[in-house]
Amino acid sequence: MSQLTLTVEPSCTIDFDDPPADPIALFRAWMRDYEATGMPNPNAMSLATVDPDGRPSCRIVLLKGFDERGAVFFTNRRSRKGRAIESNPMATCVLHCDPLDRQVIIEGDVEHASEKESDDYFNSRRRESRIGAWASRQSEPCADRAELEQAYEAMQAKFGDDGPVPRPPYWGGYRVRFRSLLFWQGHSFRLHDRVIYRPTDHGGWTSQRLYP
Repeated sequence: MSQLTLTVEPSCTIDFDDPPADPIALFRAWMRDYEATGMPNPNAMSLATVDPDGRPSCRIVLLKGFDERGAVFFTNRRSRKGRAIESNPMATCVLHCDPLDRQVIIEGDVEHASEKESDDYFNSRRRESRIGAWASRQSEPCADRAELEQAYEAMQAKFGDDGPVPRPPYWGGYRVRFRSLLFWQGHSFRLHDRVIYRPTDHGGWTSQRLYP
């Protein structure tokens, strides 16, 4: 990444010596630039957690909500990441954009999204995906593809062609509340720009430029 030539000109550039006061507005502007690149899933983010035995793990999830309260994603809470979060409710998320040579790193404590948020998002998904959430015992051993498809067919039969598909009680959203928000802009020769924001006790933010 140290000598990457940008393939897209970003609309939002910042002065890392005098960064904006509001990282939430900055994040939204950077996400618009991510989306403008045309890359698939610009909201894809790496999610790192630590399990009850202290072992770290990482996977890609989709960012589905972002505001002053934190960053939201949805999953099966019985999955490996769900069990890790329930035991150690903290996480790190990274949103990387190769065409812009940018990263945003979010660190914070994790809480459940509200029941309404989880219901609203679940009900917005395609019917097939909602049935799939019932069929998948996420992160559990699966004998073969046939076993998975049989589980899906069983749930299809249960809910019928047009019956309601409620949200499973073990499926829902998590919100990563901000301990820090870091913005990283790549440059040649590893002379990257980095600024980290941390919330204050009074509702504002502090910022600090970091060495690359």
